[in-house]
Amino acid sequence: MAKIKIAQNPTFTAVVQVPRIGAEPAPVEFQFRYMDRVALAGMFDRWNQARDTLTEKAKDSGASWEQVTAGEIGLQAEQLKEIVVGWELEDEFSDEAIAALVRTCTGAPKAVIDAFQAAYSPARLGN
Repeated sequence: MAKIKIAQNPTFTAVVQVPRIGAEPAPVEFQFRYMDRVALAGMFDRWNQARDTLTEKAKDSGASWEQVTAGEIGLQAEQLKEIVVGWELEDEFSDEAIAALVRTCTGAPKAVIDAFQAAYSPARLGN
């Protein structure tokens, strides 16, 4: 029987089906930052708080669609910066490239976050 260490690797990879407008989703390998359960819970608490704050701000100020969209783009870029440490895209991984991905590929943030979360799912464990 193989022996393993309890400690996880600091990063892991997963293939993300990145949606493309007018084309089939493209499989792209992303490298993610590993987090333990407590760190994950804290991150999701921050994300939920940020989304709630954005929603309330939009309601209270009567913000335009453009302002709300800009706020959501900023939030999604910050989320990806927190979990992604690299990718196999032609564009070099950087804060600017993350912002461009979020701004131009509407479904990409959800696809990336879903792939990150799926890696933690107990259902992925084999027999």
